[in-house]
Amino acid sequence: MDYLLTDEQKMVKDLARKIADEKIRAVSAKYDQSEEYPWEIIKVIADAGLFGLFIPEAYGGMGVGVMNLCLATEELSRACGGIAVCYAASALGTFPIVLFGNDQQKKQFLPDLASGKKVAAFAITEPEAGSDASAIKTTAKKVGDHYVLNGLKHFITNGGDAETYVVIAMTDKTKGARGASAFIVEKGTPGFTFGKKEDKFGIRASSTRELIFTDCKIPAANLLSREGMGFIVTMKTFDMSRPGVAAQALGIAQGAFELCVKYAKERQQFGKSISSNQGIQWMIADMATEIEAARGLVYSTARMVDAGVKDVGKDSAMAKMYASDVAMKVTVDALQIFGGYGYMRDYPIEKYVRDAKITQIYEGTNQIQRNIIALQIIKELAK
Repeated sequence: MDYLLTDEQKMVKDLARKIADEKIRAVSAKYDQSEEYPWEIIKVIADAGLFGLFIPEAYGGMGVGVMNLCLATEELSRACGGIAVCYAASALGTFPIVLFGNDQQKKQFLPDLASGKKVAAFAITEPEAGSDASAIKTTAKKVGDHYVLNGLKHFITNGGDAETYVVIAMTDKTKGARGASAFIVEKGTPGFTFGKKEDKFGIRASSTRELIFTDCKIPAANLLSREGMGFIVTMKTFDMSRPGVAAQALGIAQGAFELCVKYAKERQQFGKSISSNQGIQWMIADMATEIEAARGLVYSTARMVDAGVKDVGKDSAMAKMYASDVAMKVTVDALQIFGGYGYMRDYPIEKYVRDAKITQIYEGTNQIQRNIIALQIIKELAK
């Protein structure tokens, strides 16, 4: 479908596709097997200027918005969801500074993130606090002109490789979610170390590690917004970042779809291409329709964010939930079209299934997204 992209958006899309096809596709399997962080590709993406798409021009970015970020993420994910998430997760870690940082914080941290010289990460998840963000146990205690952090974060994408972290910690446990605050913590800060690197089912090119804070002393100036704003920082960040997760899922679905259609045209059984079988044609038709429906929802939501629509929580949740469900269904159907070959690692399609699954889980499981959507609808209709 024609989404009436601007010339600028078409340029971003074409540039990201070129990187995906010429640089990422050839090394996707290598990074999936080795689990190395793809620094060579990160540098290519950085040199292309894609890290600065949504960062204001005043701080070294391009200031062209979330829609452009989604276009880039979608195209990179067509080739490898694991490499693409290294890029998208840096955006997740950068959004809180864009949204809630003061001018000094933005001047200090955003230029290096916009250039891709440094990558970012966002840290809220803990062993006992996943969907229930109010259950976090990491603490931040004010001592003079510093805060002292203690606790453990896990399942942190870009953990260990990122230089800049936004960390959610409790400054007042008695207030529940309203006692959480957000802090910028730099790699190398004394008391800030890294624990276990996870051995993952999918997105294996990205690093997922524990963050350990042991009497980690950071300047009070690294507090984002004010004390007690951590939960709001998190929710507003997810409102902006969930279209990006949706775009990742969309790209994974599109990449798997393209591979299976090509295979269906080439694969011969009973003296004819399997693409001539009605059963396969119906699968292809359903996959194409579901992908296009997801794309329309993702693009519409991204445009709403860029237009400054005040409350996009429900829409972002819908985009993330639907696109990731589509990605899972499409990749599984694509593998089915490949038949036995699809189950073998000699063929790329099984990786798409593995990479798709996480999009239904991180940045809020799809069950949590359904809660968000339903509660907002009930609230709206009750007015």
